[in-house]
Amino acid sequence: MLVGEYCHREVVAIPRQTGISEAARLMRQHHVGSLVIVDENDGRRQPVGIVTDRDLVIEVLAQDVPIEQLTLEDIMRSPLETAWEDDSVLDTLQRMRRLGVRRLPVIDARGSLSGILAVDDLLDLISTSLSDIVSLVANEIRTEEQQRP
Repeated sequence: MLVGEYCHREVVAIPRQTGISEAARLMRQHHVGSLVIVDENDGRRQPVGIVTDRDLVIEVLAQDVPIEQLTLEDIMRSPLETAWEDDSVLDTLQRMRRLGVRRLPVIDARGSLSGILAVDDLLDLISTSLSDIVSLVANEIRTEEQQRP
């Protein structure tokens, strides 16, 4: 199982000069909890930071900082941790746990933003896999009962 198979390909990516109010509006508009900060280089979107809804609350609102004076560059988490599309999902989950992050931007072989992997995506994958395992065991028992009455 590779990260590229399970990440969301639709990522809200914006430049580092974006204001805080605009960032909050984009999160609401797109129903997302994070924005990936990118630099455009040769037509490629290279991720350089990430800002979450929690960052907006903890770094800006709770500190009573005038939002007109800030851009995302002021509060983005950087250096940015990323995952490659061909990384193992299980290895990436262990990295996320070690780093204490719920989301990792995903990059392709050229270092361009190609998606984002969130804990929610992994929970869905794991719950589906566990359900499949439970069904497998139940089917095995039924098959055995039918073959060996």
